[in-house]
Amino acid sequence: MLMLAACSARQAMPGFDYTRLDGTKASSAELRGKVVLVEFWATSCPICVAEMPQVIAAHRRFRARGFETLAVAMNYDAPANVADFAETRQLPFPVVIDNTGAIAARFPGIEGTPTRFVVDRQGAIVKRYVGKTDFAELDALIERLLAQA
Repeated sequence: MLMLAACSARQAMPGFDYTRLDGTKASSAELRGKVVLVEFWATSCPICVAEMPQVIAAHRRFRARGFETLAVAMNYDAPANVADFAETRQLPFPVVIDNTGAIAARFPGIEGTPTRFVVDRQGAIVKRYVGKTDFAELDALIERLLAQA
């Protein structure tokens, strides 16, 4: 498991517009005020697929308290595969296909999947996880961030 803290000076989550699988458009600005997990993943990534049930569980556990998950499928992932995965697993959070790679390019240090960013209510990236994730640690971080005003 490789976990890397974001920069020592807190870095703001980059701004970006996106289209969800259902065709609705949104902006990262709409996530402000929430604790957010931005999940860069691919259907061809064994770790992503294996850990998705834990991502779903975390989303369901915390969403009523101001937590949001945004699953961003990488540009090399076939849109039909992403749509099928989201439908068959009944993903309960927005799924975005980053078909140009523009969203991933705005975030620091995405070299593979999964790469997860935890963002606080003020829009700052507080943690980056690369590869397998310690979900007990992730849950504790989300709890701590949700408890902050």
